[in-house]
Amino acid sequence: MAVETDESGWEVDPDDEWGVAVITTVGRQLKLRREAAGMRAGDFGVAVGYGEDLVYKVEGGKRIPRQEYLDRADEVLGAGGLLSAAWEDVKKVRYPKKVRELGKLEGTAVEIGIYECNSVHGLLQTPEHARALMEAAQPPYSADDVQRMVAARMARQSVFEREPAPSIHFVLEEAPLRRPVGGTMVRQRQLERLLEVGLLNHVSLQVMPTNTEAHPGVDGKIELLKFPDGTAVGRSDGAFNGRPTAEPRELRILELRYGTIRAQALPPRASLAFIEKLLGET
Repeated sequence: MAVETDESGWEVDPDDEWGVAVITTVGRQLKLRREAAGMRAGDFGVAVGYGEDLVYKVEGGKRIPRQEYLDRADEVLGAGGLLSAAWEDVKKVRYPKKVRELGKLEGTAVEIGIYECNSVHGLLQTPEHARALMEAAQPPYSADDVQRMVAARMARQSVFEREPAPSIHFVLEEAPLRRPVGGTMVRQRQLERLLEVGLLNHVSLQVMPTNTEAHPGVDGKIELLKFPDGTAVGRSDGAFNGRPTAEPRELRILELRYGTIRAQALPPRASLAFIEKLLGET
């Protein structure tokens, strides 16, 4: 059995208090069961396919265990499925803290409004498109980091399957839709994905043509989330230092800007026709 290498991207973020707590607890359970079974760390590592050093890191709450590690540990230690079940908690902290927080907000909002200027928004990206963007980053991410971030981005898209469905509004700039991210086939599939989402009855998708005059979104993207209790949170690259805000006066400013952007963009039906035209040109 191959020994697992110490790949980047599976370390525990020390600033992620919840993540640290979960991984520390799981690591402690693994250690207690290993010791109760009378196994040395080195022998256990051979049995599960990890090096002894990585076993100590997992048990010490310094490294996030893979699902395969937990499944193998469950089998070797005869835990009856209890260690395998820990993956349900582990996988939640596997994603970066910022992504989890954003996904949590999107997962409870009843209305989501998004203006994206530089790329296709993450909620709309295909896995291949997302991967191509992440692989283009400088300095480059490791392959494991890319895999982690793509999985996190795809997990956020469960917002489209929620019941009851939230009302979701997108405004995308034309230029990113024309950019051949990942090559012709990836771009074609991305445009097809936009059409699929744009046809959902709880989604409104609009395109801002490049030849449109200046509008309030030229300073950067805007996000507005509204919740069942009537509260809201918003953020814009070009306002309030880019920080999220729930202050009513600041939210009114963001809503005014977003409403103006929607008014200047192509209507939803014309936007889908525009995307179909781009698809025909690929």
